[in-house]
Amino acid sequence: MTHPTRYEHHIGGTAVPPSGGEYFTSTNPATGKALYEAARGNAADVDRAVAAARAAFDDPRWRDLSQTRRGHLLRRLGDLIGEHADELAEMESLDNGKLLREMRGQMAALPEYYHYYAGLADKIQGDVIPTSDRRVLNYTQREPLGVVGAITPWNSPLTLTTSKLAPALCAGNTVVVKPSEYTSATVLRLAQLVDEAGFPPGAINVVTGYGVEAGQPLVDHRGLAKISFTGSTATGARIAASAASRFIGTTLELGGKSPNIIFDDANVANAAMGVVAGIFAAAGQTCIAGSRVFAQRGVYDELLERVTDRARTIRVGDPLLSDTELGPLAFADQRDKVAGYVDLGRSEGATVLTGGRPTDGGGLGGYFYEPTVLTGVDNSMRVVREEIFGPVAAIMPFDTEDEVAVLANDTDYGLAAGIWTSNLSRAHRLADRLEAGTIWVNTYRAMSPMSPRQGFKNSGVGIEHGVESMKEYTRLKSVWINTSEEPVADPFVMRS
Repeated sequence: MTHPTRYEHHIGGTAVPPSGGEYFTSTNPATGKALYEAARGNAADVDRAVAAARAAFDDPRWRDLSQTRRGHLLRRLGDLIGEHADELAEMESLDNGKLLREMRGQMAALPEYYHYYAGLADKIQGDVIPTSDRRVLNYTQREPLGVVGAITPWNSPLTLTTSKLAPALCAGNTVVVKPSEYTSATVLRLAQLVDEAGFPPGAINVVTGYGVEAGQPLVDHRGLAKISFTGSTATGARIAASAASRFIGTTLELGGKSPNIIFDDANVANAAMGVVAGIFAAAGQTCIAGSRVFAQRGVYDELLERVTDRARTIRVGDPLLSDTELGPLAFADQRDKVAGYVDLGRSEGATVLTGGRPTDGGGLGGYFYEPTVLTGVDNSMRVVREEIFGPVAAIMPFDTEDEVAVLANDTDYGLAAGIWTSNLSRAHRLADRLEAGTIWVNTYRAMSPMSPRQGFKNSGVGIEHGVESMKEYTRLKSVWINTSEEPVADPFVMRS
């Protein structure tokens, strides 16, 4: 399968060269070699994209389209993604280093998101509100916002773009996407499929480039009605400040440092696999990674042994091969960041039981890092408190339910948490106490487009997925109608 060696912006339904005439290079993280060039966007390109999105929003072909017809377009888009799932999976694996077999599964599931929102499209409705005067009718209606700016990360480009794109289009908005400069290819291919599905030109526009040069102009653009962002907490804070200055909404899915808690009545074999899946899947490059592992004293040794033994046998290498279990980190700076955190952990007193070193992935020469298990750590250490975004698990013992609830909540983040126990009452009690938007019990990383997802504390604001996400992409209008034909009374004449 061959892919373009140069990508342009996608604006108004066409490929558009960068106004500055410059391109940047994206590398294959498994080899460190150049993969393709993409347009290096700037403020002028963003202006053009926002203008195209606004024109599409005002176009009667989109503005006057029935909600049911919008749903038909979303369903067709989902079907097209399914038809091109293998192509998209390979593109994404080459671009960010995730396992090809994982990407195939992810792409095969992606149509469900569009099918789900296709079904919601004509369920967006208002209410009739009771009033004290029967002659006055008051009703509400939900309307699209306008042009939505979406800034998406490199770890799951298509899935995380879909989390924003599907509900935004479902509600009748148009979108400008600025993908990560490390993973632009699949988002550009998605834009082509949007056009092929029959959406009007400009319904989705993609401007590629660097954050300072293209992302910031998009964040600050006066033509946006909303910004949806997935990425770091620090960047999210800057975006929130910019949006607040002009009173537009944001949906921000930010960082995490999620606890994965194993009680001594848990099935330890299952819990160990849950820990492995929670931190080593996707090489730990996921905001929901279960990077803080708390094991009750009675099972701590067994859990530690099982996780460490499995970490030692994880096959690191070419993500395109079917027997590879851990691919590279997405780019060189990310590998260096992970290595720096592990070295910091050592200096703080942590013990590295396994891993703890960069590797060449079996001679490929890319940005690989060994699956790593740290012990001798506690919540005061930076390696436990700060998001590493790599295959590094910090495993700590605890004694009581009350103790672990305090430890788990002792973090700036609140994205997700895992609980492993056979005690159903305990599971409910602890799920209620944990300060996280998603709680998994006896599983980890389960998700569905139907289930809402929200970050607590520094993990973000707003909701993605589920019916609740639709409110993020609509505005509420209240309409009052006087149905009486009687003369309107003089407001300055007192009535008895």
